[in-house]
Amino acid sequence: MRGELLILSTRSMREYASRVAFQIETFPDYRGSGKQRDFVGKLTTLRFADGEMEVEVHTSLRGKDVFLFATASRNEFGVEVDEAKIELYHSIDALRRAQAGRITLFEPYCSASRSDRTTRRNSVGFWVHYKTLVSLGLDHIITYQLHSDKSKTAIDPALCAIDDVPVGSLIKEYLTDNFIKTSQYLEQVVQKEWLFCSVDAGSEGIAKRYANAFGTRLMIAHKHRDYQQANTVESVNILSDTPIEGKEVWVVDDMIDTAGSVYTLVKELRKRNVASINIASVHPVFSDPAIARLKSLYDDGLLDRAVVVDTVACPETLRQQMPFLHVVSSARRSAEIIMRLNQEQSLSPFFEDFNCRDYLNSSLKLFI
Repeated sequence: MRGELLILSTRSMREYASRVAFQIETFPDYRGSGKQRDFVGKLTTLRFADGEMEVEVHTSLRGKDVFLFATASRNEFGVEVDEAKIELYHSIDALRRAQAGRITLFEPYCSASRSDRTTRRNSVGFWVHYKTLVSLGLDHIITYQLHSDKSKTAIDPALCAIDDVPVGSLIKEYLTDNFIKTSQYLEQVVQKEWLFCSVDAGSEGIAKRYANAFGTRLMIAHKHRDYQQANTVESVNILSDTPIEGKEVWVVDDMIDTAGSVYTLVKELRKRNVASINIASVHPVFSDPAIARLKSLYDDGLLDRAVVVDTVACPETLRQQMPFLHVVSSARRSAEIIMRLNQEQSLSPFFEDFNCRDYLNSSLKLFI
């Protein structure tokens, strides 16, 4: 073991961190042991009269293996993006000054990865975020499915490690458990009637992994953007080597931001007389006007359901607005990752490709 395990959180992820701590309590190493584990809430954020910030730690960290949960995306505490980042930086500084043995940042959705390259005279958000974290003494970053694999090339492993864990398998498990259920249904319905469609050429790899996981055919959508306006799609072309009429289509991507791409694609697919359209996406960012767009598709009978992972908070008020939304919990997966790292075990099982048939034929789940 690397040292006594300690879970902390900035204000932005306290509810999520509490759920992760609860999951850890169910593991054999902790169940019934009487150990104190849930240290969530032991950070306090103070604001001075002039607006300056300070973060205070309320428990001893010396030599401990600290996992800090934080996000700059939508959160139930209502902390805005810029404030959330500053609070994170202050928190890491406080942890390092308290002489934590090792500091791991657990950022399920890294919003800074949206800005990961220079195309003009622009700053690069992910680079700024990473350099700041490293300069403050961070040892390790855990995140779920960065927007681009290229982002990881900015990380110097000699200074700070990174594990970008794919969690599309959580959605695939959810689809299998809730919609497929049997090998017979997989063979007779899914592999004959389902199609997985990328949102654009960039998400073709994601769609291929879904198609391979379930043994279905693949569709590729190619979008034409209006580069005069951010997040604007003018038109979509659909490429498929099989007829799509009467098929159940799953549109897949790594995130739903403004939903401009999926909005245009769903409307185009409906013109092709498909039987139903669903969305599967890891990060439910839902920047305006995403919720309005998705609700419009659902209300007009164009969209059946959307399945996402809780890497970004989806409070009850949001779920009530979107009755078609299925939110898959990642708390158990986060707890498993923490336990493996604390016990210096491999994370390889979390990077293995999901196979629906193998999953159905085996009662084994991924446990510590």
